[in-house]
Amino acid sequence: MQKTYARVIIDISHEKVDRPFCYKVPEYLLEKVEVGSCVEVPFGKGNTLRKGYVIELMEKPDFALELIKEIRNAQTGVQVENKLIKLAHWIREEYGSTMIQALQTVLPVKQKVKQKENRILLRKCTKEEANLQAEICEKKHQVAKARVLKALVEDEQIPYTLLTQKLHVTASTINSLKKAGLVEEISELTYRNPLKNQGTLTKGKILSEAQEKIVNDVWEDYKNGIRKTYLIHGITGSGKTEVYMALIEKVVAQGKAVIMLIPEIALTFQTVMRFQRRFGDRVSILNSTLSAGEKYDQCERAKKGEIDIIIGPRSALFTPFENVGLILIDEEHENTYKSESMPKYHAREVAEELARLHGASVVLGSATPSMESYHKAMVGEYGLFTLKERLTGGCLPTVYIEDLREEMKKGNRTIFSDRLQELIRDRLEKKEQIMLFLNRRGYSGFISCRSCGHVMKCPHCDVSLSKHTNGRLVCHYCGYEQANVANCPECGSKYILGFKAGTQKVEESFRQLFGDVSILRMDRDTTKTKDSYEEILSDFMEEKAQVLIGTQMIVKGHDFPKVTLVGILAADLSLGVNDYRAGERTFQLLTQAAGRAGRGKIPGEVVIQSYQPEHYSIQRAAQQDYERFYEEELMYRNLGGYPPVSDMLMIQIYEKEEQAGILLGNRMKEYLKEFAFANRMSMIGPANAGVSKINDVYRSCLILKHRDKNVLKEAKTRLEGLLGSCGIDGKIVQFDFNPMNSF
Repeated sequence: MQKTYARVIIDISHEKVDRPFCYKVPEYLLEKVEVGSCVEVPFGKGNTLRKGYVIELMEKPDFALELIKEIRNAQTGVQVENKLIKLAHWIREEYGSTMIQALQTVLPVKQKVKQKENRILLRKCTKEEANLQAEICEKKHQVAKARVLKALVEDEQIPYTLLTQKLHVTASTINSLKKAGLVEEISELTYRNPLKNQGTLTKGKILSEAQEKIVNDVWEDYKNGIRKTYLIHGITGSGKTEVYMALIEKVVAQGKAVIMLIPEIALTFQTVMRFQRRFGDRVSILNSTLSAGEKYDQCERAKKGEIDIIIGPRSALFTPFENVGLILIDEEHENTYKSESMPKYHAREVAEELARLHGASVVLGSATPSMESYHKAMVGEYGLFTLKERLTGGCLPTVYIEDLREEMKKGNRTIFSDRLQELIRDRLEKKEQIMLFLNRRGYSGFISCRSCGHVMKCPHCDVSLSKHTNGRLVCHYCGYEQANVANCPECGSKYILGFKAGTQKVEESFRQLFGDVSILRMDRDTTKTKDSYEEILSDFMEEKAQVLIGTQMIVKGHDFPKVTLVGILAADLSLGVNDYRAGERTFQLLTQAAGRAGRGKIPGEVVIQSYQPEHYSIQRAAQQDYERFYEEELMYRNLGGYPPVSDMLMIQIYEKEEQAGILLGNRMKEYLKEFAFANRMSMIGPANAGVSKINDVYRSCLILKHRDKNVLKEAKTRLEGLLGSCGIDGKIVQFDFNPMNSF
């Protein structure tokens, strides 16, 4: 049966996305109207023709037939909004959200902002006449007028803001001079540009043979019309960014736009400087630190083709370029590429769909690829390239693993091992720079033994148990719980507890041992303001401080040639997180952190401090051996049925009543029982979430697993039908495919 009714969003480019309206598709437009089509429809009592976008096609209307109006026209040709609507529809189907939520995700600027205006005061008379008039004004004690005229003798035109803010001239004074015909005010519309001019453009560096091969192979595919996803696995400092820029240069020369995703705002500063020096003012950024006006202007510039390259976090994917040729995702393993609000999309997957819509290629890059991406490369879904040498010709740093259990036995109660202390003193004397990375991910949620390194784990899920305020240890996957322990069940030690430390505590301990040293700290507390990332990183680059102490934001992608020592404090904390990805994340963090040392001409050293030095994640990170890590980690994923071997769907339930969420979870589980049995789909839970209550709302979850994601998508669709039929508000149930964080 043909779908002859459409749900249409009206004037989507206006201030907010409103509810959809039902229209009939006339027979003569059936071939032209599809999801994402731009249409003209009669709207309101006066049936004014308004522009709208089709978000869904239906066989049966969801409104009274006699009240339904017809679509009048459908525009042909590819448009920016058309592609974004199609993308929103795909996101809604793929991840499970309302269409409105998907639309609000892909339309980056919904509120129109007034365009910026530059006002300039221009001298209309000669210099001699201006001097004469200034003297007359002084005799009449018209000091402000005289000040303006004298300023205009020096410069024929002056910005209006300079006159009012610096010279303290009022509007009435300027109006008086305008009436006298001495000056003229002109104005020009301009864009707010969040980037400062970086000066002279530079040419790209000469590529190595390995880099050149990547560029040539990708470009050969591109010229032959082959569009696919490529993964560049390059060790830290191997020159992935130069490969990106070489590919961008070729794509931009074809008149296509490029989207460059980076994982965090902290990376923007160094990345943008390099790109702007190479590509000039055709580069811009989009991120959460920009004002509404700056965001609006960057989108307008993209629509009009005034910029070719946008750099930003995952939301930059939705920059309204008309013709995208290449999407790059740097540090593709980062969990910040996964949205934690509905729809819970992954930027990598959305990038591939956006590339399909535009006919573009996708390039992923990382020194520590995600298990999912590397697995796809291994089975041939992605093209795989490797870069195994540092671009500078330098070697990877020497890495030492220090056993904190042994430090405790020796009586060392500080947070710095003896070896790290010795190397710090050496670097301070040599005036070389030091980075201290505090691995705080999951720092207080799990319980571990300081004597033997034992972590309290769930016997059913092989993830750590989390300590709750009631003293119980709980698994947030299956709901298993037990009483807290006073002594380690492995060695009997009383030193079994959580870990708490912050960068401020590290700084205090550092000063106690090493005296008054210039130190910068970088964490959430020190980077709250708009320019704080840039200020801290540039100060360290300019050697205004010898030591940089920080959390994970300091170890990702930064290039400081003078850093010759990296100390990794409490390296194994992230191993205790209640998450099946704990081993992978630990390996990634430690590898990235170690990669900050020795990027210049002087060889670097790294000290990894751990209570579990024998763990394969720590051993492989010290060896910078990704391939061995991947093989070992894949075995554990296989045993547990976790991604990338199997897919997961976490159904997150929010309820006002404590037991209501569990009851609803059981109802959904029962509803899927036959489907699960027929498809061999496993179901875990329902159980309380890691944080079971926020703002008086109780949280619980049900987890589904299957090797075929399509089976999970079908389960999602069935549950959406159940929730709709029993009148449950869709906002209290959320779907999260392959969740990146514990719920």
